[in-house]
Amino acid sequence: MLDYTTNRIWSDQYLPEVKRQIGAHLLKVAPDDLDQQQATDLLMLDAKDMRVAVRIRRPGYHSRYPHEFTIRSKLPSGAPTELAKVVNGHGDWMFYGHASEDGHGLENWWLIDLKAFRAGLIRHAQNGYRIRPILMGQRSSGLMSGRFRRSRRWWWPGGEIIKSFIRY
Repeated sequence: MLDYTTNRIWSDQYLPEVKRQIGAHLLKVAPDDLDQQQATDLLMLDAKDMRVAVRIRRPGYHSRYPHEFTIRSKLPSGAPTELAKVVNGHGDWMFYGHASEDGHGLENWWLIDLKAFRAGLIRHAQNGYRIRPILMGQRSSGLMSGRFRRSRRWWWPGGEIIKSFIRY
């Protein structure tokens, strides 16, 4: 079974690219008066202690599930899952990406506003919709134990996606 340390080492290789993508959304062009009077060309988004969750899918998943968002909802150990942490209010944004087929870089990604995502989960639950549970079994990368929740991107009511990049 792939353990936390193995998964963390694998996914951390993508953090430099994730940081480049997210960084572009933390700066905005300053208005002319600030540039002319205060030597300010760029303003940083007021994001004091902003927390970003990062989930990178392994190569091959983008071609099979290009519009699906999958998040772990149960672990055999009983440890808190990604879904539980998000539902409990942790995290401000989530970077959700697919590793490219060659394993070098990202094939596609979404930058998700988790506050809006949590609100969408609440609205959809009130309307009787649930994100589908799936049980993961044997995979080519090893045994991925646990339970995941899967949804299609297009059921989201809007506002959750800050930015996305999808290569077809």
